[in-house]
Amino acid sequence: QVQLVESGGGLVQPGGSLRLSCVASGTIFDIQTMGWYRQAPGKQRELVASITRVGNTYYAGSVKGRFTISRDNAKNTMYLQMNSLKPEDTAVYYCKNWFTNSWGQGTQVTVSS
Repeated sequence: QVQLVESGGGLVQPGGSLRLSCVASGTIFDIQTMGWYRQAPGKQRELVASITRVGNTYYAGSVKGRFTISRDNAKNTMYLQMNSLKPEDTAVYYCKNWFTNSWGQGTQVTVSS
């Protein structure tokens, strides 16, 4: 059974930073593309960033230059480093395994002064 567990969310002031983690179990993590998504209240879930097994990355335009996605296959873990956070980044952030179509439970990120 595939399981994804996110952590690292919290409350941060505008301009601050957070690092999210997503630990995968029950799957062959190192051969699968993974993605970070977010869903703000009243909005659809959107793709924030993705990373292939060899490290090729994609970023949504709204986060390019501020967020960095990475992975450590030895630890079955994916990360999202978020810098220069803005209030509009406030959302529940989810990780997804594209191969198994599995989602984590989400972690809340709130950017507010």
